[in-house]
Amino acid sequence: MQMSKTKSLSLGLQHVLAMYAGAVIVPLIIGAGIGLSNAQLTYLIAIDIMMCGVASILQVWKNKFSGIGLPVVLGCTFTAVGPIIAIGNSYGIESVYGSILVSGLVVVLIAKYFSKMIRFFPPVVTGSVVTVIGITLIPVAINDLAGGQGSKDFASPMNLAIGFGTLFVILMIFKFGKGFVKSIAILLGILIGTGVSAFFGRVDFSAVGESSWFHLPQVFYFGMPEFHLAPILTMVLVAIVSLVESTGVYFALGDITDKNLDEDDMKRGYRAEGLAILFGGLFNSFPYTTFSQNVGLVQLSGVRSNHIIYIAGGMLVLLGLVPKIGALTLAIPTSVLGGAMLAMFGMVIAYGIKMLSNVDFEKQENLMIVAISVGMGLGVTAVPELFAALPARISVLTDSGIVMGSLTAIILNIVFNMRKAPSVKAGKVSREQQAAG
Repeated sequence: MQMSKTKSLSLGLQHVLAMYAGAVIVPLIIGAGIGLSNAQLTYLIAIDIMMCGVASILQVWKNKFSGIGLPVVLGCTFTAVGPIIAIGNSYGIESVYGSILVSGLVVVLIAKYFSKMIRFFPPVVTGSVVTVIGITLIPVAINDLAGGQGSKDFASPMNLAIGFGTLFVILMIFKFGKGFVKSIAILLGILIGTGVSAFFGRVDFSAVGESSWFHLPQVFYFGMPEFHLAPILTMVLVAIVSLVESTGVYFALGDITDKNLDEDDMKRGYRAEGLAILFGGLFNSFPYTTFSQNVGLVQLSGVRSNHIIYIAGGMLVLLGLVPKIGALTLAIPTSVLGGAMLAMFGMVIAYGIKMLSNVDFEKQENLMIVAISVGMGLGVTAVPELFAALPARISVLTDSGIVMGSLTAIILNIVFNMRKAPSVKAGKVSREQQAAG
């Protein structure tokens, strides 16, 4: 049965609201870190939102060259924030975009070879990676629920009431709602939470008044790119780390949509991500990767249609071209978003656990892989200064719980299971074959 336009638009908007805060916070942090002017920051936010839409459409559009063809939403990777600020302050913003361009090209070129690593991602690895992704993102949701890290009224009774109230509304809609209403529980929760917050005077529309009505992207807005070896190597490493994160998301969505992914699927997915990074370099935005909160939303809503992601991508492009409309989403209180994120990130954890149900836990080695990888991911997230004494050049790996947990799962699986890993023939490996690992 074909979905009505109103329902499709509502589901697309739900995906936009799910990822918008994460997409906006990256340019805000980077802009402050490298000292951009208000005009430059306004451009950066608008172009970033627009390119999130372009990147998502590139990934959903499956063709002979690129596109995973799954309901995946892309946004700027948080892994790149620290390196971009360091490169910008040491080499200049022109070097930032030179290194992003090269890293995107590298991803496009290595996609064919990276996809052959599918045998390194049996359920014990992908389930661990997805679980780690969800666990390491929960602190983000909790901080937002409390009002946002560093806010003056952090964890105030009002913030907690709004955040948990939003979560309660989502749960009640999910419990008692039927059909379409149930599928947009997150959207309705955000709207109701924002409405209640407005009643108490906690919604700020000043950003709407300050924003322009129309905005066109410019190639090399910040000047012609410069190319320096150290920044290039750093951003290539960031891009490869993002591919590892995306691999777990691809497999999670493959399970949710009942699709077995093969080498060709992965190759097209990696190429689409590389193209998105290239566009980020051209239009002076950021490297892009899969957003896990939208995976949780696909599972929560039960709507697996790529058509909805096309709509969400179109909305993001529109928001980037019309900053005043995009600014409306900035009026949503942080506590409201935190309550919604808790449900979505929690669903990512739950789905990771479901993926692990395919694993043979009679083998103690598999128990150890899950135990150490999840423990490492959670440990680095809880104690981020754990590797502070190590050289700054490798901080892109050690600062992220997702990266450390993912690499731990991959390495331990190689140590314990690779002798029994299935070979990849004709480019296909079924989930049942992978379960043997």
